[in-house]
Amino acid sequence: MALVDDFDPLKGKMLQILDKGGKVVAPKLEPKLPAELLKKIYYTMVLSRLADDRFLKLQRGGRIGTFAPSVGQEAAQAGSAAALENDDWTVHSFREQAAYLFRGLPLEKIILYFGGDARGNRIPDGMNVLPMAVPVATQVLHAVGIAWAAKAKKEKSAVMCYFGDGATSEGDFYEGLNFAGVMKAPVVFVCQNNQYAISVPRGKQTAAKTLAQKSIACGFPGIQVDGNDALAMYAACREAVERARSGGGPTLIEAYTYRMWMHTTADDPKKYRSSQEEEEWKGKDPIKRMRNYLAGKGIWSEEFEKETQQKALAEIDKAVKAAEAITPPKPDDLFDYMFAEITPELAGQKAYLKKALAEREIEEEQPEIKGGFP
Repeated sequence: MALVDDFDPLKGKMLQILDKGGKVVAPKLEPKLPAELLKKIYYTMVLSRLADDRFLKLQRGGRIGTFAPSVGQEAAQAGSAAALENDDWTVHSFREQAAYLFRGLPLEKIILYFGGDARGNRIPDGMNVLPMAVPVATQVLHAVGIAWAAKAKKEKSAVMCYFGDGATSEGDFYEGLNFAGVMKAPVVFVCQNNQYAISVPRGKQTAAKTLAQKSIACGFPGIQVDGNDALAMYAACREAVERARSGGGPTLIEAYTYRMWMHTTADDPKKYRSSQEEEEWKGKDPIKRMRNYLAGKGIWSEEFEKETQQKALAEIDKAVKAAEAITPPKPDDLFDYMFAEITPELAGQKAYLKKALAEREIEEEQPEIKGGFP
């Protein structure tokens, strides 16, 4: 029996392989993953957590702009990305640092983007990864389009699309899922249900018992998974990816997780959720859970943890230096790379900006021009 058959979201059954302490509670469902893959999943989770910590310091110091932390959602991302092959695609929103890192996107790219440099969204050639999409749920349509194209070209690849619970309240979500169901597009929808769409709790977004069941009306299976359990996420996503590649169509996976930090650095979560709730979810920390599991497998040790932390911090240091060493973008870049050929409207805006910047430069060098004094 498939996992989507055993765990019916309408019956409130959620897939879990590891409990919050990292103990295997469903031995028959435990994926037999090689030690190297388990280590990569854990390293990616640790790297993402430490990167978020550094990003926050950089943001508070004015070195990057607003960003959306992934703290608490590392298992949902690394566990799902681990189920993919290189030929598969991932389509992202703005809170998937761990998924990006697992797929191989250089960390300096993420730093560049959060620093306001659009070049950070330039994906390296040969990497089947789409740039961050900030408008909520718009990337669902992109993912379905890529999947439909892959099917039309008879390519054996799947597409994994990430979005949050807030996206399920958008029209693009329903349109994308409906089209994917009709066309049997090879796409896996991963909804990271972190309980809040900014400050709106999940219970005020929908009357549905689960978000996973929203796939049923579109004619394909959905499954609710413990999103803080990297093994459960891997197992559900691996099955869904294989179904997609074999012509079985889409799957909706609801990763039941929690955003432990703020929505973005412009947000104060204390205004809409309690410290008691936050403490409760800290006990379900996905990194601690994975660490305990690896310890039980004889993979984790104090020395291993020390090496993992040092390696991650060194990678972050290197990425920050590389990102900050890049020559800042020019004002012309705002216009020159929007279209293959600049439109008359943009050309006018470009000329206006260049004139305004030139006048400001003169004023800064010769403040007496405005009637003032140096």
